[in-house]
Amino acid sequence: MRVITAVLLVFLLLLQYRLWFGKNSVPDYLALEEEVVRQKLDNEKLTQRNKLLYADTDDLKSGVEAIEERARNELGMIKSGETFFRIIPKDKNATQESR
Repeated sequence: MRVITAVLLVFLLLLQYRLWFGKNSVPDYLALEEEVVRQKLDNEKLTQRNKLLYADTDDLKSGVEAIEERARNELGMIKSGETFFRIIPKDKNATQESR
């Protein structure tokens, strides 16, 4: 009877060791669970970015206004007959030096 108890106790200890310290143990599972949560957040951010890019491409495909806005903001283009005013703020360093 003592031999059976000792063998069962050894098996229990071996199984507990594998559960807590072996490959695919509880700490490994918890680390992977945190990684899954982080990856889901990253995927959600990328999904939002993709939605914005799809909306942007749809605007560029469907209308002239989006193309015109991009040309004005990114390339500095103006229509013929338009007057362009550029307001440059005063430099703080130049103001202080002139005093």
